[in-house]
Amino acid sequence: MLRFKSLGSGSSGNATLVEATGITPLRILVDCGLGLKHLLYRLGEAGLQPEDIHAVFITHEHGDHIGCAKSLSLRYRIPVWMSRGTHTAIGTPDFDGLLHIARDGKAIDLGGMQLTPFTVPHDAREPLQLSCTDGASKLGIVTDLGHATSHVLAHLADCTALLLECNHDLDMLARSSYPAFLKRRVGGQYGHLSNIAAAEIAREVTHRGLQYLVAAHLSAQNNRPDLVQALMAEALGCGAEDIVVASPDVGTRWIHL
Repeated sequence: MLRFKSLGSGSSGNATLVEATGITPLRILVDCGLGLKHLLYRLGEAGLQPEDIHAVFITHEHGDHIGCAKSLSLRYRIPVWMSRGTHTAIGTPDFDGLLHIARDGKAIDLGGMQLTPFTVPHDAREPLQLSCTDGASKLGIVTDLGHATSHVLAHLADCTALLLECNHDLDMLARSSYPAFLKRRVGGQYGHLSNIAAAEIAREVTHRGLQYLVAAHLSAQNNRPDLVQALMAEALGCGAEDIVVASPDVGTRWIHL
Protein backbone atom coordinates (compact mmCIF):
# COMPACT_ATOMS: atom_id res chain seq x y z
CA MET A 1 0.00 0.00 0.00
CA LEU A 2 1.18 3.53 -0.75
CA ARG A 3 0.74 6.60 1.36
CA PHE A 4 2.02 10.11 0.74
CA LYS A 5 2.25 13.49 2.41
CA SER A 6 3.24 16.90 1.16
CA LEU A 7 5.61 18.59 3.61
CA GLY A 8 4.88 21.93 1.96
CA SER A 9 4.09 23.16 -1.54
CA GLY A 10 4.47 26.60 -3.06
CA SER A 11 7.10 29.05 -4.24
CA SER A 12 8.60 29.01 -0.72
CA GLY A 13 9.49 25.32 -1.04
CA ASN A 14 8.27 21.93 -2.20
CA ALA A 15 8.80 18.47 -0.71
CA THR A 16 6.65 15.33 -0.83
CA LEU A 17 7.06 12.08 1.10
CA VAL A 18 5.98 8.84 -0.55
CA GLU A 19 5.98 5.57 1.38
CA ALA A 20 5.36 2.00 0.33
CA THR A 21 4.07 0.50 3.54
CA GLY A 22 4.80 -3.06 4.59
CA ILE A 23 6.91 -5.07 6.99
CA THR A 24 9.88 -2.92 5.91
CA PRO A 25 8.55 0.45 4.66
CA LEU A 26 10.33 2.16 1.77
CA ARG A 27 10.28 5.96 1.77
CA ILE A 28 11.32 8.49 -0.84
CA LEU A 29 11.41 12.26 -0.72
CA VAL A 30 10.42 14.03 -3.91
CA ASP A 31 12.19 17.41 -3.91
CA CYS A 32 13.91 19.09 -0.97
CA GLY A 33 12.96 22.70 -1.56
CA LEU A 34 13.44 23.82 2.04
CA GLY A 35 16.40 24.68 4.22
CA LEU A 36 17.84 21.63 5.94
CA LYS A 37 16.78 22.68 9.44
CA HIS A 38 13.25 23.41 8.24
CA LEU A 39 13.04 20.13 6.32
CA LEU A 40 14.16 18.11 9.35
CA TYR A 41 11.52 19.86 11.46
CA ARG A 42 8.78 18.94 9.01
CA LEU A 43 10.02 15.37 8.76
CA GLY A 44 9.78 15.21 12.55
CA GLU A 45 6.20 16.49 12.40
CA ALA A 46 5.48 13.63 9.98
CA GLY A 47 6.89 11.18 12.53
CA LEU A 48 10.12 10.51 10.65
CA GLN A 49 13.84 11.12 10.91
CA PRO A 50 16.17 11.72 7.93
CA GLU A 51 17.59 8.23 8.45
CA ASP A 52 14.12 6.91 7.55
CA ILE A 53 14.42 8.25 3.98
CA HIS A 54 15.77 5.73 1.49
CA ALA A 55 16.03 7.90 -1.63
CA VAL A 56 15.59 11.46 -2.86
CA PHE A 57 14.25 12.39 -6.30
CA ILE A 58 14.80 15.95 -7.56
CA THR A 59 12.50 17.15 -10.32
CA HIS A 60 14.56 20.15 -11.46
CA GLU A 61 17.09 22.75 -10.37
CA HIS A 62 14.89 25.63 -9.22
CA GLY A 63 15.58 26.57 -5.61
CA ASP A 64 12.11 25.78 -4.34
CA HIS A 65 12.65 22.17 -5.44
CA ILE A 66 16.34 21.36 -5.06
CA GLY A 67 16.79 23.27 -1.79
CA CYS A 68 18.95 21.27 0.63
CA ALA A 69 19.27 18.13 -1.53
CA LYS A 70 23.07 18.03 -1.50
CA SER A 71 23.50 18.65 2.23
CA LEU A 72 20.74 16.15 3.10
CA SER A 73 22.20 13.49 0.83
CA LEU A 74 25.79 13.88 2.03
CA ARG A 75 25.03 14.26 5.73
CA TYR A 76 22.72 11.24 5.95
CA ARG A 77 24.14 9.18 3.03
CA ILE A 78 20.88 9.14 1.10
CA PRO A 79 21.03 8.27 -2.63
CA VAL A 80 19.66 11.01 -4.88
CA TRP A 81 18.24 10.82 -8.39
CA MET A 82 18.04 13.73 -10.84
CA SER A 83 18.42 14.28 -14.57
CA ARG A 84 21.79 14.99 -16.18
CA GLY A 85 20.48 18.41 -17.10
CA THR A 86 19.52 19.21 -13.52
CA HIS A 87 22.93 18.13 -12.26
CA THR A 88 24.61 20.29 -14.89
CA ALA A 89 22.38 23.25 -14.05
CA ILE A 90 23.48 23.20 -10.39
CA GLY A 91 27.17 23.10 -11.34
CA THR A 92 27.79 19.31 -11.34
CA PRO A 93 28.55 19.04 -7.60
CA ASP A 94 30.13 15.91 -6.19
CA PHE A 95 27.64 13.70 -4.36
CA ASP A 96 30.35 11.29 -3.20
CA GLY A 97 28.94 8.34 -5.13
CA LEU A 98 25.34 8.92 -4.07
CA LEU A 99 24.15 10.51 -7.34
CA HIS A 100 22.09 8.52 -9.84
CA ILE A 101 21.02 9.92 -13.21
CA ALA A 102 17.30 9.72 -13.97
CA ARG A 103 16.02 9.60 -17.55
CA ASP A 104 12.67 10.07 -19.22
CA GLY A 105 10.70 6.83 -19.20
CA LYS A 106 13.43 4.74 -17.54
CA ALA A 107 11.95 3.08 -14.47
CA ILE A 108 13.81 3.26 -11.16
CA ASP A 109 13.25 0.07 -9.17
CA LEU A 110 13.74 0.64 -5.44
CA GLY A 111 12.45 -2.76 -4.39
CA GLY A 112 9.11 -1.99 -2.78
CA MET A 113 8.42 0.94 -5.08
CA GLN A 114 9.01 1.76 -8.74
CA LEU A 115 9.45 5.33 -9.96
CA THR A 116 8.96 6.35 -13.58
CA PRO A 117 10.29 9.83 -14.47
CA PHE A 118 8.88 11.69 -17.45
CA THR A 119 9.79 14.93 -19.17
CA VAL A 120 7.55 17.98 -18.84
CA PRO A 121 7.51 21.42 -20.50
CA HIS A 122 8.99 23.80 -17.92
CA ASP A 123 11.68 26.47 -18.01
CA ALA A 124 14.43 24.31 -16.51
CA ARG A 125 17.41 22.43 -17.99
CA GLU A 126 15.92 18.91 -18.06
CA PRO A 127 12.86 18.79 -15.80
CA LEU A 128 11.33 15.47 -14.81
CA GLN A 129 8.17 14.70 -12.93
CA LEU A 130 7.25 11.16 -11.96
CA SER A 131 4.81 8.44 -11.07
CA CYS A 132 5.28 6.05 -8.14
CA THR A 133 3.78 2.60 -7.79
CA ASP A 134 3.98 -0.36 -5.44
CA GLY A 135 2.22 -2.55 -8.00
CA ALA A 136 -1.22 -2.00 -6.48
CA SER A 137 -1.55 1.81 -6.38
CA LYS A 138 -0.11 4.60 -8.52
CA LEU A 139 0.66 8.17 -7.50
CA GLY A 140 1.32 10.82 -10.13
CA ILE A 141 3.32 13.90 -9.10
CA VAL A 142 3.28 16.94 -11.39
CA THR A 143 4.21 20.14 -9.60
CA ASP A 144 5.80 22.34 -12.31
CA LEU A 145 4.82 22.45 -15.96
CA GLY A 146 3.58 25.02 -18.44
CA HIS A 147 1.12 22.81 -20.28
CA ALA A 148 0.13 19.18 -20.61
CA THR A 149 1.57 17.23 -23.52
CA SER A 150 0.27 13.86 -24.66
CA HIS A 151 3.42 12.41 -23.08
CA VAL A 152 2.48 13.89 -19.68
CA LEU A 153 -1.12 12.69 -19.95
CA ALA A 154 0.00 9.17 -20.86
CA HIS A 155 2.14 8.96 -17.72
CA LEU A 156 -0.74 10.19 -15.55
CA ALA A 157 -3.19 7.60 -16.85
CA ASP A 158 -4.59 5.13 -14.30
CA CYS A 159 -3.37 7.04 -11.24
CA THR A 160 -4.92 6.16 -7.91
CA ALA A 161 -3.95 9.63 -6.67
CA LEU A 162 -2.63 12.74 -8.34
CA LEU A 163 -0.65 15.60 -6.84
CA LEU A 164 -1.13 18.32 -9.45
CA GLU A 165 0.08 21.89 -9.79
CA CYS A 166 -2.69 24.50 -9.65
CA ASN A 167 -0.52 27.58 -9.65
CA HIS A 168 -2.62 30.59 -10.55
CA ASP A 169 -5.99 32.04 -11.36
CA LEU A 170 -5.74 33.77 -14.74
CA ASP A 171 -7.60 36.92 -13.67
CA MET A 172 -5.65 37.26 -10.43
CA LEU A 173 -2.35 36.90 -12.31
CA ALA A 174 -3.41 39.50 -14.86
CA ARG A 175 -4.32 41.99 -12.09
CA SER A 176 -1.31 41.23 -9.91
CA SER A 177 1.64 43.49 -9.17
CA TYR A 178 3.99 41.10 -10.98
CA PRO A 179 6.04 42.83 -13.70
CA ALA A 180 4.99 42.05 -17.26
CA PHE A 181 7.93 39.70 -17.93
CA LEU A 182 7.08 37.60 -14.88
CA LYS A 183 3.42 37.38 -15.84
CA ARG A 184 4.50 36.14 -19.27
CA ARG A 185 6.84 33.58 -17.72
CA VAL A 186 4.33 32.23 -15.20
CA GLY A 187 1.50 32.08 -17.71
CA GLY A 188 3.59 30.84 -20.63
CA GLN A 189 3.89 27.42 -22.22
CA TYR A 190 6.97 26.64 -20.11
CA GLY A 191 5.82 28.29 -16.89
CA HIS A 192 3.14 27.10 -14.49
CA LEU A 193 -0.36 25.67 -14.77
CA SER A 194 -3.39 27.88 -14.33
CA ASN A 195 -6.38 26.52 -12.46
CA ILE A 196 -8.23 26.10 -15.75
CA ALA A 197 -5.35 24.18 -17.34
CA ALA A 198 -5.03 21.96 -14.26
CA ALA A 199 -8.76 21.22 -14.33
CA GLU A 200 -8.46 20.21 -17.99
CA ILE A 201 -5.72 17.75 -17.08
CA ALA A 202 -7.82 16.36 -14.25
CA ARG A 203 -10.75 15.95 -16.61
CA GLU A 204 -8.53 14.12 -19.14
CA VAL A 205 -7.07 11.60 -16.70
CA THR A 206 -9.94 11.00 -14.29
CA HIS A 207 -11.26 7.46 -14.10
CA ARG A 208 -13.16 5.31 -11.66
CA GLY A 209 -10.03 4.33 -9.76
CA LEU A 210 -8.84 7.88 -9.04
CA GLN A 211 -9.29 8.27 -5.29
CA TYR A 212 -7.57 11.56 -4.46
CA LEU A 213 -6.55 14.76 -6.15
CA VAL A 214 -4.18 17.06 -4.27
CA ALA A 215 -3.85 20.60 -5.59
CA ALA A 216 -0.25 21.77 -5.19
CA HIS A 217 2.08 24.72 -5.77
CA LEU A 218 -0.65 27.37 -5.37
CA SER A 219 0.63 30.91 -5.78
CA ALA A 220 0.27 32.92 -2.58
CA GLN A 221 -0.38 36.10 -4.57
CA ASN A 222 -2.35 34.81 -7.55
CA ASN A 223 -4.61 32.04 -6.31
CA ARG A 224 -6.98 30.93 -3.56
CA PRO A 225 -7.79 27.41 -2.33
CA ASP A 226 -11.54 27.93 -2.75
CA LEU A 227 -11.11 28.81 -6.43
CA VAL A 228 -9.02 25.70 -6.99
CA GLN A 229 -11.40 23.41 -5.14
CA ALA A 230 -14.41 24.69 -7.06
CA LEU A 231 -12.82 24.17 -10.48
CA MET A 232 -11.29 20.79 -9.70
CA ALA A 233 -14.51 19.51 -8.13
CA GLU A 234 -16.40 20.52 -11.26
CA ALA A 235 -13.85 18.73 -13.45
CA LEU A 236 -14.00 15.53 -11.40
CA GLY A 237 -17.70 15.59 -10.55
CA CYS A 238 -17.14 15.56 -6.79
CA GLY A 239 -17.59 17.93 -3.87
CA ALA A 240 -15.20 20.81 -3.27
CA GLU A 241 -14.40 19.32 0.13
CA ASP A 242 -13.04 16.22 -1.63
CA ILE A 243 -10.18 18.22 -3.18
CA VAL A 244 -7.15 18.34 -0.90
CA VAL A 245 -5.05 21.51 -1.08
CA ALA A 246 -1.36 21.35 -0.12
CA SER A 247 -0.33 24.43 1.84
CA PRO A 248 3.14 25.97 1.87
CA ASP A 249 3.36 25.78 5.66
CA VAL A 250 2.07 22.31 6.56
CA GLY A 251 1.53 20.54 3.26
CA THR A 252 -1.12 17.85 3.72
CA ARG A 253 -2.03 15.04 6.08
CA TRP A 254 -0.84 11.53 5.28
CA ILE A 255 -3.03 10.22 2.47
CA HIS A 256 -3.41 6.43 2.27
CA LEU A 257 -4.13 4.67 -1.02
